[in-house]
Amino acid sequence: MAPMALETEDHSRDASFNKAMHGKSADERSSFIAMLKKDPQAQKAAVDEYFKHWDNKSAESETLETREARRAEYATLTRHYYNLATDLYEYGWGGSFHFCRFAYGEGFYQAIARHEHYLAHMMGLRDGMKVLDVGCGVGGPAREIAKFSGVNIVGLNNNDYQIERATKYARKEGLSDQLSFTKGDFMQISFPSNSFDAVYAIEATVHAPSLEGVYSQIFRVLKPGGVFGVYEWLMTENYDNENPRHREIRLGIEQGDGISNMVKISEGLQAIKAAGFILEVHEDLADRPDKRPWYYPLAGDFSMMGSIWDIPSIARMHRYGRGAVHILVGILEKLGIASQGTQKTAGSLAQAADCLVAGGKEKLFTPMYLMIARKPE
Repeated sequence: MAPMALETEDHSRDASFNKAMHGKSADERSSFIAMLKKDPQAQKAAVDEYFKHWDNKSAESETLETREARRAEYATLTRHYYNLATDLYEYGWGGSFHFCRFAYGEGFYQAIARHEHYLAHMMGLRDGMKVLDVGCGVGGPAREIAKFSGVNIVGLNNNDYQIERATKYARKEGLSDQLSFTKGDFMQISFPSNSFDAVYAIEATVHAPSLEGVYSQIFRVLKPGGVFGVYEWLMTENYDNENPRHREIRLGIEQGDGISNMVKISEGLQAIKAAGFILEVHEDLADRPDKRPWYYPLAGDFSMMGSIWDIPSIARMHRYGRGAVHILVGILEKLGIASQGTQKTAGSLAQAADCLVAGGKEKLFTPMYLMIARKPE
């Protein structure tokens, strides 16, 4: 792998910005209320910094240079994306920011938890292991896997606001002895070599500018014989970058999900092997013959619900539900209740949802390419 320049970390700067933008909103029970308690000036700075990579840069006019500019500022791009999107994610999806498979009669949150359990099972996680969660979000998967497997988990995250939310939820659920969360860039992990028995990443390492780069860092901090499990976001081999529609779908996903550089399955497999891992299992779980596809909640198909209790969740994710939120936050912006840029962020997420559904239906994209790999003894 050719070396690439990494962004210089500045935790003091990030902490100051977090305090300025989010204040004490991390303590709010309701993510929607938290969304309304942002500092307008700081939020504008985050909006400007994030959307400079996307505004007036369509799929038709995309160049290698624009993609390289996003890769060069991968950490800033991702950090500000989650400064803007975290509350909307929690409101619309819940505390685990990932997709999943759905079994017959299975409710939405039950399926989300089973997806996390399955990864823990495939990795062989068990009581007392020291585990790193790379890109932990607000800690939903970490809390579930800690309860399911009995492991001790350190969550790594480059967004201060999410760390505050994750810490709050762990304390609320009485898991503070099992879970901790730390600030850091997964392209330059600060832990010493051979620190962890296992490492997992759930739909998070897609934010890396180089999969080989982040996988190499994970390889370094794993103990010899340690296991790495990942659900990776990848374009399938059906993706053709010369096809304008394919490019539009990929760019819509990247813009609405804070991704600097998404690649194909073949490149992901090459990256994990190049990092030094022995690849034990790899499979696109989206190719399983499930009657309810992973994207059905975003498609808003009420006929596929596993439980009537899913009605509120699916309604929020349905295009009409997303449209209603878009209109509501626009009104709140005009009234000065929500900070400027909230509606723009919600619109970007809605566009990504449509592109995710299209990518899933057309077999161009998967959010659940499973890889289980091991560091040699």
